Amino acid sequence: MTYWNSRAETMPRPQLEAWQWRRLRQALDHAKRNSPFWNGRIPDGIDSPQDYAARMPLLYKKDLLAAEAVAPPYGTWPSLDPSRGVRHHQTSGTSGNPPIRTFDTERDWAWCVDTFCTALHANGVRPHHRGLVAFGYGLFAGFWGMHYALERMGCTVVPAGGLDSKTVVRLLVDYRIEVLGLTPSYAMRLIETARDMGIDLARDANVQVMLAGAEPRSDFTTRTIEEAFGARVFNAAGTTEFGGVFMFECPQRRGACHIIEPSCYDEVLHPETLQPVGYGEEGVRVTTGLAREGIQLFRHWTEDVVVKRPYGECGCGRTWDFYDGGILRRVDDMRKIRGVSITPVMIEDVVRGFAEVNEFHSAIRTVRGLDTIHVKIDAGGLGTEAAQLLCARITEEFKREIGIRPQVELAPAGSLPRTNWKAARLHDERVLTAHG
Repeated sequence: MTYWNSRAETMPRPQLEAWQWRRLRQALDHAKRNSPFWNGRIPDGIDSPQDYAARMPLLYKKDLLAAEAVAPPYGTWPSLDPSRGVRHHQTSGTSGNPPIRTFDTERDWAWCVDTFCTALHANGVRPHHRGLVAFGYGLFAGFWGMHYALERMGCTVVPAGGLDSKTVVRLLVDYRIEVLGLTPSYAMRLIETARDMGIDLARDANVQVMLAGAEPRSDFTTRTIEEAFGARVFNAAGTTEFGGVFMFECPQRRGACHIIEPSCYDEVLHPETLQPVGYGEEGVRVTTGLAREGIQLFRHWTEDVVVKRPYGECGCGRTWDFYDGGILRRVDDMRKIRGVSITPVMIEDVVRGFAEVNEFHSAIRTVRGLDTIHVKIDAGGLGTEAAQLLCARITEEFKREIGIRPQVELAPAGSLPRTNWKAARLHDERVLTAHG
């Protein structure tokens, strides 16, 4: 077993915890001295991680938006003069909320790239590989870190921002790309495009390692992508607010996403009581950054639902605990429909189970006073009878798996928009319908 940083990844737990506490003290001191926002929130005299968890208030997105509003774009949040920033990024805004804006100093960006190197090296990426990063190269931090990490590792990087899907498929085949970074939604789009081009990606391309992140994906979607590309799909996650990757999936144990603990101090709290939960229990991830100097994060309520497991349950030799299955869902993604809790991944798992479906969109609507799931599917050029049968089968499977009967509608072939970034899978249109 090899590691990107063997000392950090195999550090005995007592040393790791002492390291985290030392870095946390330094981060708190830096923030209290230099950030007006944090100066007003950090209590005096924090003397242990337990004291920190007990007295430091939770940080919500609304708090950051309020701080930014004081003096856009960064407001009172930064702990250094923003003029020292070498990069600007912001959150994607797919949730419908205003974006959070951040910047990275040169030191911060070097750390961000290193966290991505840690993930890629763990997934088997090596200097001789050729990588393609298929995203829009926009303001969202996302796969920027992967691009620079591949360069730092000595890989050849092919940027695919702005290219159409047919060109991306041709690049994968012609350049024998071995490492591919993209969202699960765009992976499904490339599978559809390659099929239309008469290309079998598993046979004709050479992808070996895929990093499919930035949005949740169902187990069925993961299997579909792996079979179509003939490659292992790995999970990783980071946030713009945090500034880097905070977890990556270990090849030694499927679904074991190790927390990069030298860079972050994570707690898992009960969503209602806000008290810590133990190993094996679901809770919301609350994260503290230990490495960034320009934009700092303390006890950030991420909305991510996770289950933490002890490091010893993974056989890779790392001493970092892991999230089993990565981010399971987001608290703010869940909707209650007629008493049934529904998430976008649950809908995707049902719809993607039908091979005829190329793309789908789903929404919550109010129909004759009842909240209803409306699913629109693109199934290519099916005839009327076959299309009606498919819609009926999806309806029955949805009822069997989730417990409510949706409205399923066939869309014209190719009419549903595709994306190479995050797909908003479940739109809540109840307010629009009520006033429409």
